[in-house]
Amino acid sequence: MLIRPTKPVPENEVTDARLWLGRRQVIAAAATGLLAASLPAAATPSGSAPGLGALSFTPGKLPAGETLTSRDKITSYNNFYEFGTDKSDPAENAGALKVLPWTVTVEGECHKPGQFAIEDLIKPGSLQERIYRHRCVEGWSMVIPWIGLPLASLLGRVEPTGNAKYVAFETLLRPSEMTGQNSHVLDWPYREGLRLDEAMNDLTLLAVGLYGDVLPNQNGTPIRLVVPWKYGFKGAKSIVRIRLQEQMPQTSWNMYAPGEYGFYSNVNPDVDHPRWSQRKERRVGEVFRRETLKFNGYGEQVASLYAGMDLKVNY
Repeated sequence: MLIRPTKPVPENEVTDARLWLGRRQVIAAAATGLLAASLPAAATPSGSAPGLGALSFTPGKLPAGETLTSRDKITSYNNFYEFGTDKSDPAENAGALKVLPWTVTVEGECHKPGQFAIEDLIKPGSLQERIYRHRCVEGWSMVIPWIGLPLASLLGRVEPTGNAKYVAFETLLRPSEMTGQNSHVLDWPYREGLRLDEAMNDLTLLAVGLYGDVLPNQNGTPIRLVVPWKYGFKGAKSIVRIRLQEQMPQTSWNMYAPGEYGFYSNVNPDVDHPRWSQRKERRVGEVFRRETLKFNGYGEQVASLYAGMDLKVNY
């Protein structure tokens, strides 16, 4: 894994709260359907999925004491190795990706397997805004206003069988457009996995947008996984296949370096990465580092999932 030093981002580059509050009024109106049909094409950001239209969703709530990371930083500072290993590579290289038509296949241990077109998932009334902390294993973090649907809602449609214990995710393999897949950084396609109860937790999101718009290509368009109490590499991007299964699935970073990247990958400041401490993080847009919160601050909602487990062994 390539880790490159980053320069502190001046605090004055963070989105002004007054601008965000003004935007929230527009978003609230869109959620009621007043603007959904009238937003111009310019509302869809350059490089994002064309043809999906404006997103109608229920506005979310900013966690107490937090400040949103600016949209510019969220869309220009990324890990998406399918487009390169530098933080700027995804924004520079992802524009070539064609995302429509797009279907997600759900299969395995379920009673109603099927294929779901992305348009079937992006429906008025089905989407929510979730403003989540995002913590990268490399030590940087963001606060991102994701838009999506709970993964549990999709899994409920396919009705998992009693044998389903895990959920495996597979992302798009298209090296002609995802040029980073021509390298041997990882064994492509990208793979991730969750335990079924983690996948069914209300916090687990299939994101299709951020900051009021559909996902830009560099952020995982048209659909990606967001698991806010885990390190960012658990968030598989550009998902094409979801499989329910009885056995624990292989995951890309665990296959690459099993001594560094465990299956669970919960944010845990008490478990150091073999090459650096996880006790502190730097929020992109801030100069100073802050203490890392266990489970990224979501312990109240998820700590019970790991009752009785040794989280230093199950890292």
